[in-house]
Amino acid sequence: MRLPEEFVEYMDQCFQRNGVERAGFYESFDADSFKGIRLNRSKVESSAYAGVLTSLNEKIDKVPWCDSGFYTENESSGNDPYYHAGVYYPQDPSAMLPAQVMGVKRGDKVLDLCAAPGGKATRLGEDLQGEGLLIANEINENRAKALLRNVERMGLTNTVILNETPERLADRFKGFFDKILLDVPCSGEGMFRKDPNAVRSWERFGPDTCIPLQNLILECADAMLRPGGELVYSTCTFGEREDEERIIEFMERHRDYEVIFHPEIEGVTHGGSNHILPGSMRIWPHLSRGEGHFCVHLKKSESAETETYKPEKLPSYRMKRDDNYGFGKSRDAFVSFMKEITTEKPDLSGFNMNKENIHLMPIDPRYLSGLKVVKFGLFPGSIKATTTERLFIPSHSLALTLKRELIREDSLLSLTREDPRLTRYLKGETITADQGLKKKGYILIGVDGFPVGFGKVSPDGSVKNLYPKAWRLI
Repeated sequence: MRLPEEFVEYMDQCFQRNGVERAGFYESFDADSFKGIRLNRSKVESSAYAGVLTSLNEKIDKVPWCDSGFYTENESSGNDPYYHAGVYYPQDPSAMLPAQVMGVKRGDKVLDLCAAPGGKATRLGEDLQGEGLLIANEINENRAKALLRNVERMGLTNTVILNETPERLADRFKGFFDKILLDVPCSGEGMFRKDPNAVRSWERFGPDTCIPLQNLILECADAMLRPGGELVYSTCTFGEREDEERIIEFMERHRDYEVIFHPEIEGVTHGGSNHILPGSMRIWPHLSRGEGHFCVHLKKSESAETETYKPEKLPSYRMKRDDNYGFGKSRDAFVSFMKEITTEKPDLSGFNMNKENIHLMPIDPRYLSGLKVVKFGLFPGSIKATTTERLFIPSHSLALTLKRELIREDSLLSLTREDPRLTRYLKGETITADQGLKKKGYILIGVDGFPVGFGKVSPDGSVKNLYPKAWRLI
């Protein structure tokens, strides 16, 4: 691969300055890229990892810096039923590092400021275990749509998706978050061997274009991080200008931050005491099995002066209520539906309605007033009002959040990967039900017990296909 001379000269200086082995680095750009998947821990227990990988015809080849990440030999296909069920997320192994380093705990309030397409955000959401809050933001409208699909496919329930600028978020969420992940836009040097256009893009724009935006994002993140909170900054680039130097300058401006040091990890190069930023972490393509990544974990002092906003100071926010649907009756219809499908009563905290649509919101709605909201939280479905009753119509995203162990036996048509009905279902075709299922009404169709979507059974045993048209196999 022809690499820009400016890039080679600068990287030579970086290697010499930090004592990192240079031999093989430039040659690595002509090697094949590494592929990987991250198993969804909210759906798959660690004891079942081997079985899932065997079903995918993959070996157990662990990514050392991610406890649910595995290298794959095959290109992960969006046609695989496990993909549609949100069992796994195809991800560059290097990109699995930042979310693992973040160490999100159940109940945290977390922000992924540059979240699309969702690889890191979905891992953060898994770590929350259905509690707390994840706000996944993406400034690009089209990329925000891809983020929405991945968040819903992976079955996250307490995630709000926004399509906003860092500045507007910083003005709204002052001192709000416990943890913030910044996988910032960069010159993409780690994408050179994966994307033929990456080198041309680097020559046209380069690091100098990205640095002002990276500085802005860091400043906005500081405004949103509470005292004692943690921040992870990462890029998929190699040069110090976008990595170590950004953090060194940031910490000179904000003396109330310190680097959190992590134990040595196989395949990860840690910045030692002689490094310009001790405690920083790198994955080098010539020293490890990955495309390359930079990552550093910071902690804000408990005594840091940080402005905060309280909800009562925020503008009021009201969903567009429609009395034709009836708030109480609509809630009862949702609860009744869930009782028919699952063995567990639904959590109604955050229950809200926007016209006929139900939302379970993990945040005070006032925080979202005036912002571009792509997803309010879990959208379980909508209400159809008749003259005599309120009927609940489930959404596809609801199906992907349901735990198979809580689904009633007569409400789950679990098919094997080899069953031709599964492919027909994913193509949007009508299929037939098994004996033992309910004779009428909504059921879940699953693959090996993992819910894939809803169907509706007729008395003749046929199942009306409710799989979304945009998600169907062609």
